Amino acid sequence: MKTRGSNSADTINRIRGALGEHLLNFEKKSGRRVYIDIAPETVLEASSLMFEETGARLQIATGIDTPAGIEVMYHWALDSEDCLVTIRATVAHEDPSLDSIATLCPAAEWIEREMWELLGIEFRDHPDLRHLLLDDNWPQGNYPLRKFPSGQEVIP
Repeated sequence: MKTRGSNSADTINRIRGALGEHLLNFEKKSGRRVYIDIAPETVLEASSLMFEETGARLQIATGIDTPAGIEVMYHWALDSEDCLVTIRATVAHEDPSLDSIATLCPAAEWIEREMWELLGIEFRDHPDLRHLLLDDNWPQGNYPLRKFPSGQEVIP
């Protein structure tokens, strides 16, 4: 009988192997929590691996403005293994763009729209990139959650 968490190490090793040279960093916080850094251009490939090949469930995606760039984290749950894998990519402030994973994983559609509005990340090939939270008249180029590189929060 399979116990929860029993195969997470095998699955994580399979993910690491499949990402190969696209894997920039690997951090195991615990037996149930892993962070994997990838190159931004491989987000769609990594998401396909998580969603289609391992059967992971997208819990949520988050974005944060850091001094190094805008960090986007896709939090994937391996429910049967009681494990959470975060795939993390950092995009440059000057060109904050990523491939959308919404056509692959429809659960990402709204959160990508939120990150587009609040952080200014352009999600290429998103099926419906329009305002979700902010008014349609919100000033273009004004992103409420941006803090860097100026170090100042943007307040309308």
